Amino acid sequence: MEQRRYLKWYHKIGYGSGDVAGNVVYALLTSFVMFYLTDSIGLSMGVVGTLMAISKIFDGVTDVFFGRMIDKTKTKMGKARPWMLWAYLGNSVMLAACFAVPTSWGETAQYVYFFITYTLLNAVFFTANNIAYASLTALITKNTNERVQLGSIRFIFAFGASMGIQYATTHAVTLFGGGAEGWRTVAIIYAVIGLVVNTISCLSVKELDEEEEEAVADDKMSFLQSVKLLLANKYYVIICVTYVMTQIYASMVGMGIYYMKYILGDENLFGTFSLAINIPLVIGLLVVPFIIKKMGGMYHLNMIGYILATVSRGGVILFGYLGSVPMMLVCTALAALGTSPLQGDLNALIASCSEYTTMKTGKRIDGMLFSCSSLGIKIGGALGTAICGWLLDAAGYVENAVTQNATTVSMLNVVYLWIPMVLCGVVTFLLSMLRVERANKQLLKESVCDAVLEADPCAQ
Repeated sequence: MEQRRYLKWYHKIGYGSGDVAGNVVYALLTSFVMFYLTDSIGLSMGVVGTLMAISKIFDGVTDVFFGRMIDKTKTKMGKARPWMLWAYLGNSVMLAACFAVPTSWGETAQYVYFFITYTLLNAVFFTANNIAYASLTALITKNTNERVQLGSIRFIFAFGASMGIQYATTHAVTLFGGGAEGWRTVAIIYAVIGLVVNTISCLSVKELDEEEEEAVADDKMSFLQSVKLLLANKYYVIICVTYVMTQIYASMVGMGIYYMKYILGDENLFGTFSLAINIPLVIGLLVVPFIIKKMGGMYHLNMIGYILATVSRGGVILFGYLGSVPMMLVCTALAALGTSPLQGDLNALIASCSEYTTMKTGKRIDGMLFSCSSLGIKIGGALGTAICGWLLDAAGYVENAVTQNATTVSMLNVVYLWIPMVLCGVVTFLLSMLRVERANKQLLKESVCDAVLEADPCAQ
């Protein structure tokens, strides 16, 4: 029987556009904040990386907290949309602030300033906004195919925004005068764009009324009970770790600006490599919903995709050492194509994970379950950037040096070539255990059998 449809095409486009706003924050931070702080402000890469890692302690608490707050919220706008709408005001202010470190202050004051603004941005405003946005996948439709479509559409917008930001940012900074002033101006422009797009996205969809009665029952659970329910779902744990791994991968690849500058000799090549990543991703995301529908599920497509990604990143390593930029671009593109199925259906997988908890326990904790998206993005993104900072600092990286020492060059190869391939292999292993669709079908089958036996005890 065909599932009921809940969304028109303009609802899907409107919802998906919200990831432009999310990536205004995410892409700018993961790709450029370290570069800005080291090469424009002159701060230590190792210290900045440590501050980012410490900041994640606060993030680990606030993700689940805001997820629970969303589950308990009741307004005319629904549960998630108020958080998505108003939290982005703080996002805009703090994003601009992160790229406006006062150049006249002492070094210690600059570190404190960055830590406060970075933590407020990630642990408070981005958390509330991103969890709410991700939760809407489960709150505006119950149709599995529509959820996959939403995931693909939002990530097309995400990678389109990421591609534009990665390609244009360094040129835009130069256009606005370069240095700290140029970065500040560009960050303000991005913050305004993000605020406008987020508002449009939030107002373009409506949460389902059917969720209201189920949400009432959830209010009876304490916060600790909700956390226990969350951790009892093994698929949540797998998805959360997978999210972290994919975001560390994205951060490592995003730090490629150092590889381009000091090994390939042209930092503007970063934009070319970004195109080689994002164009195949967008192409893959366009066809993912149709392939999943034909294959009858997400599991096998995700596995095939990440096997391709792992092998292709091996090709990047080979041609990196051979010095063939064209072949590096080809292998980079194939790896990106391989990661596209998971990028497109990850939110649908989380929704399936939420349904697993509901069928297993009779409780709904959508907001808390979707906290894994925000948790993974922030912890993975920050850890990836921090690890790069620690490794390069330990190798003796010197900002704006004409040439780096041999140890730093070797470390850049490790960070940009080797670690991404290893991470693809880890994600492939995690995906092999992510059989939540099969588990849901089994639970549904069992519930139908129980209903039949209850209606007709003789059927046993």
